[in-house]
This record gives sequence, C-alpha cells and structure tokens, in this order.
Amino acid sequence: MIYKSLVFPAMLALILMGACKIVSDEPVPDFSGELTAREKEEGRLTPEILWKFGRTGNARISPDGSKIIYSLTRYDYNTNMSKTEIVLLDLETTESQTLTTDDGRHFNARWHPDGERIGYLSAKNGDVQVWEMNTEGTDIRQVSDIEDGITGFEYSPAGDNIYFTKQVKLDETPSDMYPDLPLINVRIEDELMYRHWDSWHNYSYSHIFVASYDNGSLGEPQDIMEGEKYDSPLPPFYNQAHIAWSSDGKIIAYTSKKMGRTEFAQSTDSDIYLYYLETGETINITIDNRGYDRYPVFSPDGNFLAWQSMETPGYESDKARLFVYNLSTGVKRYLTRDFEENASDFVWSDDSENIFFISGVNATYQVFSIHVPTRNISRITDGKHNITSINLRGNRLIVEKMSMSRATEIFSIDPFTGRETQLTFTNRHIYDNIDMGHVAERWVKTTDGKDMLVWVIYPPDFDPDKTYPALLYCQGGPQSAVSQFFSYRWNFQIMAANDYVIVAPNRRGLPTFGQEWNRQISGDWGGQAMRDYLSAIDELKNEPYIDRERVGAVGASFGGYSVFQLAGTHEGRFRAFISHNGVFHLESMYGATEETFFVNHDLEGAYWERPRPISYDEFSPHAYVQNWDTPILIYTSQNDYRVPYAQGIQAFNIARLKGIPAKLVHFPDEGHWVLQPQNAIMWQREFFSWLDRWLKN
Repeated sequence: MIYKSLVFPAMLALILMGACKIVSDEPVPDFSGELTAREKEEGRLTPEILWKFGRTGNARISPDGSKIIYSLTRYDYNTNMSKTEIVLLDLETTESQTLTTDDGRHFNARWHPDGERIGYLSAKNGDVQVWEMNTEGTDIRQVSDIEDGITGFEYSPAGDNIYFTKQVKLDETPSDMYPDLPLINVRIEDELMYRHWDSWHNYSYSHIFVASYDNGSLGEPQDIMEGEKYDSPLPPFYNQAHIAWSSDGKIIAYTSKKMGRTEFAQSTDSDIYLYYLETGETINITIDNRGYDRYPVFSPDGNFLAWQSMETPGYESDKARLFVYNLSTGVKRYLTRDFEENASDFVWSDDSENIFFISGVNATYQVFSIHVPTRNISRITDGKHNITSINLRGNRLIVEKMSMSRATEIFSIDPFTGRETQLTFTNRHIYDNIDMGHVAERWVKTTDGKDMLVWVIYPPDFDPDKTYPALLYCQGGPQSAVSQFFSYRWNFQIMAANDYVIVAPNRRGLPTFGQEWNRQISGDWGGQAMRDYLSAIDELKNEPYIDRERVGAVGASFGGYSVFQLAGTHEGRFRAFISHNGVFHLESMYGATEETFFVNHDLEGAYWERPRPISYDEFSPHAYVQNWDTPILIYTSQNDYRVPYAQGIQAFNIARLKGIPAKLVHFPDEGHWVLQPQNAIMWQREFFSWLDRWLKN
C-alpha cells in the first residue's frame, strides 16, 4: 500500500522518535499545550496549534472494569521534543491522575492481571525495558534488563509469565565479513526487502521471548522463534496486536511471514502460528490461505481463536474477513461471509458468545457485534466519526474516537444501546478558543452513473454570499477511505481555517462502500478514479460561493500520483497543484519500491510482461507532461522507500525544464510521513504559501 491511515503505527513512531536531545543552549521544553493570547484572539487553527494538541491513545480497561489507563503524548515544537505519559482514569468518579511524571516517553501500558500494578515500557535508564508501578504511580521498579532492550510485552492471563519482543541479529554484516576494515560504511545485499517503508534491514529479526514472572522478577527468557530469520510482529510497524495469549496462558498465537526476504517482498502470505509453552511445539493453522492472516484473539472460555484473514494473494486491501478456529476440533468458520465490509479490532464478550469489531460505513468507522453461533450481525454505533479501537469489560465498551473536527478522545459506550459518554477532554482548551469549519456530506453522480460521497469542509465563519478558492483533496492508499480522520498534517480544518473550501471525494477504490467499489482502482489508476475527482470538483464549482477560477488540487502518495496525473489531463480546471511523495513514473516505481506484491497487484504485473499491463502506457503521469502548464509544489523525503524520492525529483526537473513555476521541498530525514514537529510546521507554511500565491492573488 502506498499510503494508509495507520493510527497505531504513526503514534508509536512519534513516541519512539523522541526527536532530539536538549543541549545546554536550547530552551527548556514546554509540554503544556497552552495557547498564547494571540492564538486565542485569532481563533483559527494554525500549524503551531496542531502541535499543541495532546494525543491520546492505547486505552486499556482494568481487570475489574472500574478504571482505564491510556497514553498522552505532547510536543514542544520549539525543541522538537516529545513527552508521553501514562494516565489513569476512574470510570466511576471520572477523576484522572497522571501516573508518570518524570521526563521521557512511557508507553505500551498494560494492566497486571491482578489489577494492582501497571506494566509499561520506558527507556529512562537507557534501553527500552519493562517497568512497573502501582495504581497510584508509586513503588516504581524496573522489571526487565534485556540486552539491547525490547519493543513490546504482555502479561499472561494468570500473571505467571510475560512475553516480550526484541530484535535478534541473525544476518552477517559487512563488518562481520571484513573485520580488518573497521571503518567501512557500506551495504551488501543479495536479497530483496533490504529496506522497508523508512528504514533499511538491520540484519536482525523481531522475535518473541517468554519468561516466567513472579512479583516483578523475570526468569530466563526463551526465544520461541530461535534461529528463525522471520519476524513477529510483522514489519514495518511491528504491531503487538499480531500476538496474543490464550486464556489459560498455555498458548501464544502469533503472526509471521515465514519465507525468505525476496519472497517476502512479493507475498502477503502471513500466517497464524500457535506455540504451546508446555511442549515447545509450533503449528501453522492458516497454511491453506495464501493472503494475509493476522491479529489473533482468543475467546475467554479458551475454546476459540478469532483472526482477520484476506483471501487474495498479493492484494493487501482485499476484504478483511473474520474467521474463528475451534481449538479442540480444528474447524474454521468464516463468520462475516454475508457481511459486505471489512472487519477489524476483534474483542470477545465475557461469555465468548459475541465478537465486537470495527467496520466502515460510508466513510465512517463504527462498532458492530456478531453472535458467533448464528453469525447474526448488529450495528452498535452511528454518527460522523471514526472509532479506531475498542476494549470491553462486562457491559462497558471503551473506544477511541475521532472526527474531522476533533482529535482522538476516549469514550464509554453501552454495547446494547450504543449510548456513549465522553471520558477524556484532552484538547477542550483548544476547542474553546478556536473555530472549526462545518463538515457537510454530499452525494455526487459519477460519469458512470454511481453515487459518490464527497465531504465538503467550509471555512469558519463561512459566508455563502462570498466567494472562496477551493481545493480538491486527492486521497492516498489507493485503498484508504476519506473518512472522519483527524490528521496532524493533511488536516481539513487547517485548510478551511486558511479560507479554502475543501472538496474531498471518496473516489473509486476507497473502502466502506462495498468490495466492488474498492476493487475498481486496481489496474485502473488513471481511469475512473480520475473521472471521479473531476466529477466532484466540477459539481462543486457550480456553487456560487466557489470561485471557479481559483481551484487547486493537492494530495500525498497515491494522492500525489493523482495530482501528477491530473496535471497532464485536467484541461484547465486547476490553477495550482501540490504533490507530496507522489508516484510519477510507473516503470521506475515498480523497480524501486520495496513491497513488490503491491505493484504486482495494483499495476497488474511487471512492465516487461507480455501482454504488457496497460497501466504503464495509459496511467503513468510522465506520459502526459507535454500537457503540463500549471504551477506545482512537490514534496519529497529521503527515507521514503514506499515511493522513493526520485519520483518527485523527476517531476520537479521536468516542470522546470518546461518553464513551469515549480518548487521542490525535500526532507533528508523524513519518510513517507513528516513526523518531526518543526519539519511539519514548515511543511504547512510552504503548503499555504504556495496556495495563497496562486489562488489568492
């Protein structure tokens, strides 16, 4: 996938990044998130205010269901520093307490099964290790002391063991090969997947270790994947949801792609493995499926294992199906066969009769439940929002929820009525002082007679008697819905706050509108999806409040590709373009990207195959540069291996060679996303400076 809204990985990357260390001549960081008097007076969202938002996540409900813990990350953009704390919230009194008060990043918080202690990860003594504290935030002690640190952990249900994950070096480095050349700086590769997303292969693999646990002490760890050159959790994001304990603590289920690195680059065939602690035996329960199998979750009664499965080899955006495996009989059941949409984030009810999950509906994400014996599905929530995670204890669902106008907060939901109660108000001080634009849902007819949902976001204090410049927003993915997400970069409210009307269509290829709609992008990048974009902007331009002569198009990843493609085919509709990390030349993209399975599926094969896939001739933006005539701003990032930066370099060079006004903004230390605060603020400043220059003058 070129781009996907991945809340957990993005947050984890920000937490672990830690930005830079403070040196003596730098100011002391301010993590308060307080607005200045001027920001309050102006009352509009700015890049600086975006970095004052507190970011909540990783909510976990206590074993007795009376409390939750969650992470709260704040940034100080003046120093590029971040701080992540663990907060405890009493669900009865609604009182909260910050449990970790020292400087640093404390994350991956987990309840000990007895509910009396909380484990978490911290690097405050050097490498990342497991620490524990009581529920008052006192009696803090270091639990693990693992060489080179760990990356995640979880208590067993009885609390007598933990698993943890860490990187294990198994490959020979150039320095190992040439010990007499200690100053060499080189990479030597003979397999694919030598780099992934934003980092190079580090000659190591993520393994799962099991250790006994007794009152804060660990026994000798056992590597349950010893000697295997495979990863669990899966790279590049290493999501701990790929691993689960059975209810009796005797089995660990984990996700892995057990294949060589060249095959890894071409395949989505991950499997669910069961490791039995008592015998050391490992079995593969999904060997018959050649697509993704991941995110295992055991039922409380110990009889079943649920997981997410995709059927089509190489298709990473295939229907995400809910399967259940009977641990006694080995029988598998496809529970969501009659359900059109995807299913994710599985949580069992206490009686093991129901599974709660998240699925998309018309560019929103809601909670559903399925009765396992009958496969009957019920929808629990409704509204214009994205629910991004769920926890359950008894009759209380704890969810994380966002919208285009509100960053993530934590809510309690009654699983029977859907009635919700907001529990955290992390950014109320910001919402009380700035105005957000109205978000409207609109349905537009496409050129092939379909109905397409288009979000329209209006400036604060919108006046229908005035005229405004407009922006067509082109989504990444390609298969990633223009849903109710709150982004800290592609933020619709900050665009609206700069007095632009935003037109954000859910064009062909986006999920939550059925599998057929979702599939129609593959092999047709420059076809119906581009016509969908034009249908949306052409209809909205008929509104009297949009200035038809001042319209731009912006997007990242596949959205950046869309901008490049529209630049050669838009027939005068747009006056300015912005492309971030976009695909420009499909043949060179095929040869340089790392997840070969993605281009094999979405471009329908390699460019040298016969018959030659039509994508390379009809849908490569470079083939239309003779028509380019519109100013364009191009962002690239050195560490983006998903869409290597030379794609944007080619586009910029050609624009300037043709005499078209163009600007290149290149980040030497960013990947597919811009994660460092000052880089992100500068990104926004360049974004609006370019648009204002061409659409407001």
